[in-house]
Amino acid sequence: MPNKKESDTTVSSLPSDESNPTISSTIASTEYSKGNKPLSSAPVQIPISYPEDGMLTVEWIQDLTLTFDWSSRNLPPSEFPSVFPVEDSRVVVVGDVHGQLHDVLFLLRDAGFPSKNCFFVFNGDYVDRGAWGLETFLLLLAWKVFLPHRVYLLRGNHESKYCTSVYGFEKEVMAKYGDKGKHAYRKCLGCFEGLPLASLIGKHVFTAHGGLFRSVSHAPSKKPKGKKKNKVVFNPETNPLSLGSFHELAKARRSVLDPPWNPQLSSNLIPGDLLWSDPSMKLGLSENTERGIGLLWGPDSTEEFLKKFSLKLIIRSHEGPDARQKRPDLAGMDNGYTIDHDVESGMCITLFSAPDYPQFQATEERFRNKGAYIVLKPPKFDIPDFNVFEAVTPRPDVNPFYDFKNAIDSDEELEMASMGPST
Repeated sequence: MPNKKESDTTVSSLPSDESNPTISSTIASTEYSKGNKPLSSAPVQIPISYPEDGMLTVEWIQDLTLTFDWSSRNLPPSEFPSVFPVEDSRVVVVGDVHGQLHDVLFLLRDAGFPSKNCFFVFNGDYVDRGAWGLETFLLLLAWKVFLPHRVYLLRGNHESKYCTSVYGFEKEVMAKYGDKGKHAYRKCLGCFEGLPLASLIGKHVFTAHGGLFRSVSHAPSKKPKGKKKNKVVFNPETNPLSLGSFHELAKARRSVLDPPWNPQLSSNLIPGDLLWSDPSMKLGLSENTERGIGLLWGPDSTEEFLKKFSLKLIIRSHEGPDARQKRPDLAGMDNGYTIDHDVESGMCITLFSAPDYPQFQATEERFRNKGAYIVLKPPKFDIPDFNVFEAVTPRPDVNPFYDFKNAIDSDEELEMASMGPST
């Protein structure tokens, strides 16, 4: 079984002070007359909790009034949290999981399941490579449906038709659903298209699977003939790379199975950047020629982005131990996370939550990397608490759904041209 995480983030409720006879689950609260003489008393429950639906009522405020009067007469100031406790909310951020179901089950138990006070942001790549991508994605979808405002599923580059046809998810769905496999696979692709591309946590933390994105200059052309009257002209030679804005991000069209990769053919490049970009130690912005899609951005770009939007953290994923093995300028993914840029305004972090990855590996020597997740706590949710864990062993004995011995080792070697032009 996996080892316990390195830092304990268990959140427990405030203990009741049983040694203090003035504190109990019910109290006698004072009702007022028009004068200064108290009338009869009525029981009020403590602690007072905020309404589940967030809607205040007159009755709730009246209970709050009576409770505060009682506590002011009977309790010292230090006991106030026992009357009106602070909800200890937290946000758990999870990186790539790649169909490693049993590690996901451990992570959920270890971090604490999604709840009223426990938010989850999953940073994409739920499927491919591992043998249980379908179960993993369906489980997380179930949590999303059950707690839609507590569980957030972002899109990863593997939530695409192209990647799932290369790394096994398509064949996995076909094998598990048989004659209905094509229908089930299309339903999954439809879900992938609808997943958001990024999140903003507590106004100080930006998360996206790949990372930062470019500004796309839209310039209307001369009035063309035919139906298309608002043609977009994008010329990379006259539009040097610069960081995009949240306004541009909000306008980007995310509902594409395979994000556009060629700046000569499309201006909708922001989705591809968010899903495929990588940090670099080289200053500035440049095209990510290794992957054939997305950007490379340096520490100066991280500082510019953080400062411009008053952020403290960029949390991205996208790179496991196989990808980092080919990038000696950046730290290896041995412990499930790396701090890639540590600049004046904050940090850029890569988070990878699939330990002992990939599940199927052609070489006898495995990476044996650990996985990690991040816990963010109030008040600003901008200090990362790293929680490292090892893989659940042994895994059930299953066959892979792709030819891992002959498949390319890393997404960096994908032939993006085979995706064809995107609209």
